[in-house]
Amino acid sequence: MPGREAVNRREAVGRLRPFVERARTFSGWSFDDVAPEPLGPGLPWDYGRRATELLVRAASALDMGTGGGERFAELSAGYRGRGVATEEWGTNVPVAKTRLAPHGVEVVRARSLRLPFRNGAFALVLNRHEELDPAEVGRVLAPGGTVLTQQVGRDDWKELRSFFPRMQDFGPLLERNAAGFREVGLIVDRSDTSDVSVAYRGLGELVFMLCVAPWTISEFDPLGQDLETLIDLEERLSGRQGLVLTESRFLIEAHKPG
Repeated sequence: MPGREAVNRREAVGRLRPFVERARTFSGWSFDDVAPEPLGPGLPWDYGRRATELLVRAASALDMGTGGGERFAELSAGYRGRGVATEEWGTNVPVAKTRLAPHGVEVVRARSLRLPFRNGAFALVLNRHEELDPAEVGRVLAPGGTVLTQQVGRDDWKELRSFFPRMQDFGPLLERNAAGFREVGLIVDRSDTSDVSVAYRGLGELVFMLCVAPWTISEFDPLGQDLETLIDLEERLSGRQGLVLTESRFLIEAHKPG
């Protein structure tokens, strides 16, 4: 008969495989059915609300890294200005085009670090969890225009680092981006960071997120070399509320003097 360790491993593979296989065919950028449950107060800001307020008075707007266009479709409902969205991942571009076309939004396949737009093209630049180069954002921003970005902070999922020492560390992005905006002449109006606790229903949901964000843990192999670590992680971090982790976010709003 197989030992307990072998049984645990086989059971874990059976639980995790559907999430891994689903991640292989993932498109868009919606996580509603795998999203964790917030524990306690949420972020002290509302990115969506602020983005909507800024859109109302912007003649032109760029949404960087729109994914499948899920968020920008909500934000741009009723928007009468010129809307443009970028997306680098080829799988997502047609998804975003289909979703955003009814809103009159053009979707351009492009890297966010090299924007294919003229200088001063947009009165508003929105960026939610997408890489950016402050100099490029400053270049395409029109005089008097605003950039609003919410990013993943350095302490995101910090509980995983002791299990996965190779976990990516992007460094002090808040300070780096804020300084970068100032260097290109933008005025930083708001710069905030916040950590909140969340609970995933189970290990499968977390594995799915790690699979669709492969930059988080290099060469992540949940059904192979990393399986034992995941089993240990689940045993140590799971509680009555689920698998509890820290989510870290920061927000920067800056404007270009007119």
